[in-house]
Amino acid sequence: MRPRRAAEGLLLTALLLLGAGCGSRVPERDFEGGPTASGAEPVRIGIIASETSPVGGAAFTGPRDGARAYFDALNAQGGLAGRKVEVLTCDDGGSGVGNTECVHRLVTEKKVFALVATTALDYAGAPEVSAQGVPDIGGQPIGAAYDTYPHLYGIYGSDAPRDGTPGWGGSLYGGTEVYRYFKREQGARTAAVVSYNQAASAAYARLVTAGLKAEGYDVVGEQVDFVLPNFRAVAADLKARGADLVFDALDTHGNVQLCEAMDALGAKVTAKVTNVQNWNAAVPDDYRDAPRCRNALWVTGSSRNYEEKDQPEVRAFRTAMKDKPLSQWQLEGWAAAMWFTDAARSCPANALTRACVEGFVNRTEPYTAHGLLLPVSYEHLDRPPKERRTCLSVARWQDGKGWVTQGEMNANCFTVPQLAYRP
Repeated sequence: MRPRRAAEGLLLTALLLLGAGCGSRVPERDFEGGPTASGAEPVRIGIIASETSPVGGAAFTGPRDGARAYFDALNAQGGLAGRKVEVLTCDDGGSGVGNTECVHRLVTEKKVFALVATTALDYAGAPEVSAQGVPDIGGQPIGAAYDTYPHLYGIYGSDAPRDGTPGWGGSLYGGTEVYRYFKREQGARTAAVVSYNQAASAAYARLVTAGLKAEGYDVVGEQVDFVLPNFRAVAADLKARGADLVFDALDTHGNVQLCEAMDALGAKVTAKVTNVQNWNAAVPDDYRDAPRCRNALWVTGSSRNYEEKDQPEVRAFRTAMKDKPLSQWQLEGWAAAMWFTDAARSCPANALTRACVEGFVNRTEPYTAHGLLLPVSYEHLDRPPKERRTCLSVARWQDGKGWVTQGEMNANCFTVPQLAYRP
């Protein structure tokens, strides 16, 4: 059974919005085409990424870059049944207005066959994509769109009816597998949850707290002022209370400040747990002034660690990225492009249709991107499950080694309760 990671994806990634005001203009030169085919008509694929969003240019480009690398490698091998894949990208500027304009350009004007690896801060154009029947495959579930609309297929799957309402009657569900893992594997019993006094941050902190309590943890709540955060006070309290784990509802800058304060005051923890978006090669630079906390960083997700060089598909990804700084979101973009390609290859050579592609995505057999993803499926359950067997990909940072995998992801599995939350 596939993992359920939507709660983290929907809520924690949304914390990047903390205090940032989104503009409404699509940046100039935001629309970029890929190679065109000679002879056979190319298969046009669109990729929307919030490249110039208010939270920084590098925040949302990983899936796009991974997908483009995959399609470049595919074209070098002849494309899809002799047809090149033409990749058209659009930067929506991180705004709903910009996203709607990107959807119009790609879907209505350029008439792309499908969208792949969408990574949008505000996926306002999702209803139009769905209404046009355009498959959107392997997108990152930053908002609730992939649990709301048909024809949209997020990288982590969904059980929801997707009838135009998020989840089941407006409620989504997430499991407690992360907390179960640290209790079972690390013997953790006390966890701190650090958040800002800001709505999105506080909401995610409440969800994490509920999950930890469901797993029997003693929970220490820590809240700091968003404008003038006193992380030293938090670090001092963490040290005094002897917390085993630290979870947070903070942006990257806040995480770095917290880690620096923890190092300065000697607050040691078993694990400082972060999310898949921070699973990247920038850790030594971001946390350069917090070596102890840096080496206590752990991350959980639903895809195979990009550092697992013994895996053939990981090696292919790394080769195609040509020694660029790597991230887990790049690998998931690569997997999204692979998912579309495998779906397209399931169709008759001269009969590539959207219905055929979606038939592959909706099949009962879960998809794993040749071992890069934990099993992904779309089951369309009428009622939300009360519990689920889910698995985790887990890694920890170690200086000199990078992200070190902690156990085979298909074996880090638990049957855990599913807790409701409102997106």
